[in-house]
Amino acid sequence: MTKGGMESVEVFTAEGKGRGLKAQKEFLPGDVIFAEPAYAAVVFDSLTHVICHTCFKRQERLHRCGQCKFAYYCDRTCQRAAWLNHKNECSAIKRHGKAPTENIRLAARILWKIEREGSGLSEGCLVSIDELQNHVDSFGEEEKKELRTDVESFLEFWPPHCQQFGMQFISHVFGVISCNGFTLSDQRGLQAVGVGIFPNLCQANHDCWPNCTVVFNNGNHEAVRSMFHTQMRIELRALSKISPGDELTVSYVDFLNLSEERRKQLKKQYYFDCTCEHCKKQLKDDLMLAVKAGESKPSADTVKEVIQLSKDMLEKINKARMEGHYHEVVKLCRDCLTKQEPVLGDTNIYLLRILSIASEVLSYLQMFEEAADYAKRMVDGYLKIYHPNNAQLGMAVMRAGVTHWHAGLIEAGHGLICKAYAILLITHGPSHPITKDLEVMRVQTEMELRMFQQNEFMYYKMREAALKNQKIQVMPEPSNENAPSLFHKKE
Repeated sequence: MTKGGMESVEVFTAEGKGRGLKAQKEFLPGDVIFAEPAYAAVVFDSLTHVICHTCFKRQERLHRCGQCKFAYYCDRTCQRAAWLNHKNECSAIKRHGKAPTENIRLAARILWKIEREGSGLSEGCLVSIDELQNHVDSFGEEEKKELRTDVESFLEFWPPHCQQFGMQFISHVFGVISCNGFTLSDQRGLQAVGVGIFPNLCQANHDCWPNCTVVFNNGNHEAVRSMFHTQMRIELRALSKISPGDELTVSYVDFLNLSEERRKQLKKQYYFDCTCEHCKKQLKDDLMLAVKAGESKPSADTVKEVIQLSKDMLEKINKARMEGHYHEVVKLCRDCLTKQEPVLGDTNIYLLRILSIASEVLSYLQMFEEAADYAKRMVDGYLKIYHPNNAQLGMAVMRAGVTHWHAGLIEAGHGLICKAYAILLITHGPSHPITKDLEVMRVQTEMELRMFQQNEFMYYKMREAALKNQKIQVMPEPSNENAPSLFHKKE
């Protein structure tokens, strides 16, 4: 079954998993299997005034809608592009007196679209909104209570002159948002800024070791001629070679967790038991729980003790990080590493989590040499665990490369930046802002490396002079959020 630009995939019934997507032709790593615009999407409540409501880019100065005073846009191009979806919302906000929460706004946008186009198949969609899973029957008491609250708030916001929908269908739409909402990120891909519904993407089943990844593309509204404008969309990209007839899978959760933890998370958030090969055979769990090898192998009790200490320390570290006490974070990380290093192996996830936080915070504090050492160890561990074309691995390698560059370790820095670039070319594509930034860094470090190889002494002299003359570049403040996860689950 194919429709409007979706000729390369078909919907099929996957054994034990319900509907799934299957490839109709061969794909190679980095190929875009399909791109899909949002059926409906909204900016998170906390960011409505700093993110464009059309392309979801973060901008310094945004234009505000003169009518509702709620929606913000990059420019007139984005504002015009939004009008079809914002028109009803605009008058409803004015009538209601204020904007409701992101969930209510997203449900309203979905239902206005159904009012305009009907609930059947939209152009380019393989399935209709009616057919998407809502899992309302699997909701616990707390979730049911939240659903009732959302439906009541929605009915207060929904204008009386608009098409009226039954309670069951409104509940279905909220269930769809809860289970199928996709996280939208800003143009750098580093911060989650909104949530959208993409019906075709919803058909892709989960696998902890998937053959596809999803990247959010904010589109291009800056072209002088509107024929070159591209709309905001998600892209499903191949991570490995895919043959015709292969199921297309994505990962709903970060792989860097034990199989038992991933299964618990998937059951809690998406209501299914993961039966992928990595979970069934607990592949890579031994690496993630590795202990120091050698003659003096630590006892099981010692290992248990250090892992418990690591969990306790991570809670303290996250608290200090939330409060911005970065020197305290560094002290806690160093103390924890002292206890971990004689006991845990290089790929142990508790060790890797501390190395990741320590390298990020030390970079922010301009303590680059120590940060680079931790970042290198983190990346060495990640490379043994993650799929070689994993987006989170690519981002971690990029961060480590930049840290080495700042530390003046040009050879290692350039090598890591090249490695990150190779991964992100596949996961994000050559035109993504992060890949473009990385290409600039790659060219810069290559030039510096040539200079370093010709005359090491002169290279350090020139570097010293350049650093004196330029304003010290402060690394971005450490984020307390993880990288945006694939699907947005209302907490």
